[in-house]
Amino acid sequence: MQQRERKRVAEWMDQPDLCPRLHAQALAGLRRINAWSGTARHLWRAIERIARQRKLLRLRILDVACGGGELVQALSRKAHQSQFAAEVHGCDLSQTAVELANAAAARAGVSHCLFFTHDAVRNPLPAGYDFVISTLFLHHLAESEAIALLQNMAQAAQQAVVVDDLVRNQRGYWLAWAGCRLLSRSPVVHFDGPVSVAAAFRVSEVEHLCDAAGLAGAKIRTHWPERFLLTWEKPVSGRG
Repeated sequence: MQQRERKRVAEWMDQPDLCPRLHAQALAGLRRINAWSGTARHLWRAIERIARQRKLLRLRILDVACGGGELVQALSRKAHQSQFAAEVHGCDLSQTAVELANAAAARAGVSHCLFFTHDAVRNPLPAGYDFVISTLFLHHLAESEAIALLQNMAQAAQQAVVVDDLVRNQRGYWLAWAGCRLLSRSPVVHFDGPVSVAAAFRVSEVEHLCDAAGLAGAKIRTHWPERFLLTWEKPVSGRG
């Protein structure tokens, strides 16, 4: 059963005064949830398909609202395993998240990952990236902000935009409620998980966002666990 209206409640993770210890614990929980959900696998399949179709040998990827940076590291590993020369960067509004992501990359000995602070909704994104991606961020935004984000991502991407996020429905709500408690002890994750689903978009609403943002020809498919994958390819004539 679909929830008819979005219900946006302030998430604890979005609070600027969130305790760094709780923030780090929440990011660790999200790391486990993303691993269970196969987020990196879904994104990499889309990126690799487009890269091979366009005969790209080198890839520059930017993850918007990267959180603790685990997806950046995962995509970097997948790119190099698939014989691409790749740089994968991440940006986030939270300085705490960026510091944690840089520290995690340093511990892992990853030199080709870079993290920096940036407001991707209100400011243009840096140029020079082939793929601009984002996961579990769109549902945090008002409709006008989501449109601005997609426009900024499309402007910065030389090849494609890829977005993975939650689908708003009743099954997704209860999956989030149970999964967040099974996979994390973080009270932030326990609160934010179900709240995120209530704030998420339905597929028809994502289609509207794409139309409003000028992402003609965007493709959207749903996948486990109650998520959607949005892929928009920049026309070949529009390559930077």
